[in-house]
Amino acid sequence: MRSPAVNGTGLIVAGLVATLAALLFPLWSYEDRSGTGLDRLDAETVSTDFGPLSALDRDFITKVRLAGLWELPAGQQAEERGTTKAVRTAGRHLVEGHAFLDARVREVATRLSLELPSQPSPQQRGWLAELSRARGETYNQKFANILRRAHGKVFSVVAEVRANTRNSLVRALSDDANTTVLDHITVLEATGLVDFESIARDAATAGPPPLTRS
Repeated sequence: MRSPAVNGTGLIVAGLVATLAALLFPLWSYEDRSGTGLDRLDAETVSTDFGPLSALDRDFITKVRLAGLWELPAGQQAEERGTTKAVRTAGRHLVEGHAFLDARVREVATRLSLELPSQPSPQQRGWLAELSRARGETYNQKFANILRRAHGKVFSVVAEVRANTRNSLVRALSDDANTTVLDHITVLEATGLVDFESIARDAATAGPPPLTRS
C-alpha cells in the first residue's frame, strides 16, 4: 500500500501540471489562430522603395494632411480675431507650422503614390464653424482649448508611428510632425487659457479602463 505522503505528492504534481497546461493552452491556441495582430500587420503592409508601409503609416500621413486643412485656416483666423498677443502668436505658429508640414506630407504622399484628402473631416469642419461663431474672450477660450485637445490626440499618434514605422519617409515625416505639434502645444498653453482639468477628464473617459489587481 502506498503511503498517504506519496499519494499527496502525486496529487500536487498532477495539479501543477494541469495548471501549467491551462496557462499555456491559450498561448498556443492564440499563436495558431489566423487574424492575429502580426497577421493583420503583414496583410495591411505594402512594399515601397523606402521600406514597408503599414496601415498605421498610411493613416498617419492622412491625419497630417487633414490637420493642415483645418488648423492652418484656424491659425489665420486667430491672427485676425485673437484679442490677446498670446492667442495671435499661437495662430501664427499654427500657420507657419502647418504650411511647412503640408508641403512635407504632399511630397511624401507623391513619392509613395498615395492620395490625400482635399478637405477637412466633418468633425474638423464643425470645429471651424464653432470658432467662426465665437467672438472676443469666448473666441480666445475656444481657440486655445479646441486646438489644444486636437494636438494632444495627434501627439500620441505621432509617437506611436515614430516608434514603430519601418518606412524611412514616414519616419522623417513623423520627426517633423513631432517638432511641429510640440511647438503648437507649447504656444497654445502659453495663452494661459487651456483647461487642463477638462482635458485630463476627457482623456480618462475616452481611454481604456485602468488595470486592477485580481
